Amino acid sequence: MNTAFIPEGFRGNVMIVRDGAVLCDYASGFSDFANEIPNTAETRFATASAGKAFVAAGILKLIEAGRLRFEDTIGALLDLDLHEIDPDVTVRQLLNHTSGIPDYFDERVMDEYEALWQDYPNYKIRSNRDLLPLFLEKPMMYPKGERFQYNNSGYVMLGLIMEAVTHTAFDEYLKENVFDVCGMDTAGYFALDRLPAKCASSYIYCPDTNSYRTNIYAVDAKGTGAGGAFVTVKDIVHFWLAILSGRLLSGEMTELMLSKQSGDGADPEEGWYGYGFWLIEKADGKVIPYFQGCDPGVSFISEYNPDNGVISVAVSNYGDNVWALMRNIRREFY
Repeated sequence: MNTAFIPEGFRGNVMIVRDGAVLCDYASGFSDFANEIPNTAETRFATASAGKAFVAAGILKLIEAGRLRFEDTIGALLDLDLHEIDPDVTVRQLLNHTSGIPDYFDERVMDEYEALWQDYPNYKIRSNRDLLPLFLEKPMMYPKGERFQYNNSGYVMLGLIMEAVTHTAFDEYLKENVFDVCGMDTAGYFALDRLPAKCASSYIYCPDTNSYRTNIYAVDAKGTGAGGAFVTVKDIVHFWLAILSGRLLSGEMTELMLSKQSGDGADPEEGWYGYGFWLIEKADGKVIPYFQGCDPGVSFISEYNPDNGVISVAVSNYGDNVWALMRNIRREFY
């Protein structure tokens, strides 16, 4: 198996498949650093914001079922005091990051996700509702629909909408209606203090001591609509296969999810957004959809190349540079 394209020292898992053939199945590093337990093909990794793709799929399934509409508003759907947040923000605007609602982690003004917990303990974050104090009383960032701006709070709201419509916890709804449908048998949202078997701990490098610490005080105690699912690389391949085969959503809804819904194309990689997926536009007008996630100690990216059917997944529980790795994969396999 050729692994020359994987940077030296990369810690995590990589899987590349095409037409049912496994082109790369790579695992490196430790899921438990102190006890030197290695990552394997069965290791479940945290994926940070990659979970937005699962939430988007779950919301689109509700729309297909007639239980929700793109133009439904948060004011009508949620029994919340929205304060200064526009109640006419729509489900569509939440999905494509054009809502303008206050983002609890605005990457334009905050560099470190861990900084969120200086005044509000992360162990309190175990549901979508637990994140509301971080943004609910802040003003709108811009008028709804005015422009694209990546927004974590928007997907927290989608998680709350999912719960309001289904009367089920969002992670339970996603397990039954997305993970189980796709054959993602080991995927789930797990509390960091109650991780099941084969879940990797995620590690942050500490330059002052030249050592590593886990990220248990740096991220939400349990994932929300904004992200935080645990998956294996095989789970992600199954997710893509269910999407591409029409098993998860109809062909029409899948096309909407994986086509340009917002953005301006200014950035060659992050210039466009569908529903839960980023889109790279090629010279011929086709798009390469991918989804990604980054948290302290967590890095994830997965994409599908429609030209040759290659599905690629790269994830690290040390926050290693999966984006540089994906560029290598494009050069090697596309």
